[in-house]
Amino acid sequence: MAFLDGPAGSQVPSSVIDAISWYYRTCNANARGEFATSRRSDRLVREAREAGAAFLGAPSWREISFGQNMTTLTFALSHALMREMKPGDEIVITQLDHEANRGPWLHLRERGITVREVAMRQDGTLDPEDFARQVTARTRLVAIGLASNLLGTVNDVPLARRLASEVGAWLLIDAVHHAAHFPIDVQALDADFLLCSAYKFYGPHIGLLYCRPGLLDRLRTDALRTQDPEAPFRIETGTPNHAALAGVKAAIEYIASWGTGATLREQVVSAMTAIAAYEHEVARHYAENARRIPGVTVWGPDFSTTRRAPTVSITVEGVPADIVARRLGDEALQVWDGHFYAARAIEILGLAERGGVVRTGICMYNLREEIDRLLEALGRIASGQ
Repeated sequence: MAFLDGPAGSQVPSSVIDAISWYYRTCNANARGEFATSRRSDRLVREAREAGAAFLGAPSWREISFGQNMTTLTFALSHALMREMKPGDEIVITQLDHEANRGPWLHLRERGITVREVAMRQDGTLDPEDFARQVTARTRLVAIGLASNLLGTVNDVPLARRLASEVGAWLLIDAVHHAAHFPIDVQALDADFLLCSAYKFYGPHIGLLYCRPGLLDRLRTDALRTQDPEAPFRIETGTPNHAALAGVKAAIEYIASWGTGATLREQVVSAMTAIAAYEHEVARHYAENARRIPGVTVWGPDFSTTRRAPTVSITVEGVPADIVARRLGDEALQVWDGHFYAARAIEILGLAERGGVVRTGICMYNLREEIDRLLEALGRIASGQ
């Protein structure tokens, strides 16, 4: 079986499964108790934050918050940022983004906030001139994805940072898709907020939120009066999933084990750089050969630049996306069909009525031989066999 469905959640290594099991077997206790297993849980949560900081290049563990998933954290953040805005203030989102980085901001229109949208071009990239037009003196937040889970586009975040800085706006980055394929440095990106999800990079279903040092402490978050009022805790509601946090730490250490360096951060960067290069070549092989199959259209930027995530979406002329995916699934080739919550981008491309696209996602465990099997199967489907 070829697991080519990584953008919807990667496979999980044994070390991560073992870490989750280890937690339940050795220290299944709530936090901040005056006994051994609770202290062990406290230590684990701190270590998970430290690992998250190393993974994202954050200054310290104090900038790393956890939540049920990226979407839940983004909604929580939208509630807090709403309290810092007034009717007529503006938020900029993009047509390319996942709904998790659109919906929470679109909901704020009910509070009088204006939401402006950056146009996506037919090649799957954002229009930089339109981006500059959408950011105005009333902009309070620019929310942008680092990489598209639909088309593999890596967005021009330095442009977003410059435009946001010129008007004094916050920059929020959705790095869910990017985090699985490239090293991230939140300080180099100069992000105010950055979110990602561990289940995309070989871990369990947990969302991570980075906030610029000192910023979260100034926001009025939804919280019970018993919640720790300091960052990174103040945006975390209820008891965290300690066992899953053990898995997050183990997933980051698993990635680091493929790299070199004296620190966990150096090992992560080394590993992710090598993983990115490998995945790029496998995905390029698929995209370039898929384009040669009569009746197959490959969507999104080409692979002439390394600024391209290893996620390739196609359509087959005359065959709905779900039928293509089903045929491939019957041959143990696991790919996704649909819009993958990037529904606005699918609408802009005119593909909604066709059931979206067929998406293949390359992860570090995928082989070129699997891609060759996929290409052969696509050739048969496109030719009507």
